[in-house]
Amino acid sequence: MKLSLGVKLLVIVICVLISLIVAIVATWINHSSGASIGDAVLFGGGAFAGCMILCLAALSTFSVL
Repeated sequence: MKLSLGVKLLVIVICVLISLIVAIVATWINHSSGASIGDAVLFGGGAFAGCMILCLAALSTFSVL
C-alpha cells in the first residue's frame, strides 16, 4: 500500500493517542488497586510502550508504514 507522508503521520499520531489512552487507564486501574503514584506511573509507561510497539508492529505487518 502506497500512502503519502501525511497519511502515515496521521496513522502514527492515532497510534500514539490510542497508546496514551491505554496508559492512562492502566495507571488509573493500578493506582486504584492500592499502588503508589510512582509505581502506577511506571506501570502506565510500560503499558504505553507495549501498546505502541504492538500498534507499530501491526502497521508494519500490513505494510502501512
